[in-house]
Amino acid sequence: MIRAAVLGSPISHSLSPRLHNAAYKFLGIEGEYNSFDVSAGNLQEFLANKESVWTGFSLTMPLKEEAMSCAQVIDPLVKRISSGNTLFNKDGQWHLYSTDVMGFQNVWKMQSDVKPSSILIIGSGATARAALAAFDSTQTRIEVLHRNPDREDSIRSCIEESAIEFHQWGFNPNVSDFDLIINTTPKYALDLSTYLVPSNPSGIFFDVIYNPWPTEFARIWQENGGKILGGLELLIAQGVQQVKIFTGADISTDLLTKYLRAEFNL
Repeated sequence: MIRAAVLGSPISHSLSPRLHNAAYKFLGIEGEYNSFDVSAGNLQEFLANKESVWTGFSLTMPLKEEAMSCAQVIDPLVKRISSGNTLFNKDGQWHLYSTDVMGFQNVWKMQSDVKPSSILIIGSGATARAALAAFDSTQTRIEVLHRNPDREDSIRSCIEESAIEFHQWGFNPNVSDFDLIINTTPKYALDLSTYLVPSNPSGIFFDVIYNPWPTEFARIWQENGGKILGGLELLIAQGVQQVKIFTGADISTDLLTKYLRAEFNL
């Protein structure tokens, strides 16, 4: 039996239990997936003695970086982006993975077969680093708008091929210059910047937030004729990979994604 849960704080809004339990039902697998409020600094204590009965845990804010000090085996991609969102119990040891990177890639594949040539990433935390690794390519120019210059070295370590440029908060980028704009900042953080939305957006605005949805920035982007993507798309895309890790199910990613998108009316 699969026994898993999502950990983070706050956690009451999380749709991960609905997603994973729906996937187990679809796969015909006996499983139970819950949620636990685990605040920063408490992950190691929470995990104590859990390896005897738990299959794995999904991680959200603020635990994606802290998990690196709690896992016995860390995937190379996690080391590269200094962030993991999936703890899997294998032979009594916690293995740490990131499904966020593939999640970003799979969401984009549903929009286009061509890699974006230019991306603006807003924010520089764990989710931003996953986005950087997901779109790293010689074909893609990436710019980062953020508040903390101390994070620039960790951002650079996420990419191997893309050209990158940093802008401090307060800089007003021309968002019309980008194929894809990804907002990874907390909810409401971008609400006062809606003046940046052009009258006729040509690129796609992707906000990793799904509660509330749409965000104010996304709403205006769409009203002005632009295409938007929400955090629910990313939740499903990365969640599909977690389900496959936890269950070991040999199922098409596209098939499971299609089912879960219908479950959430997407």
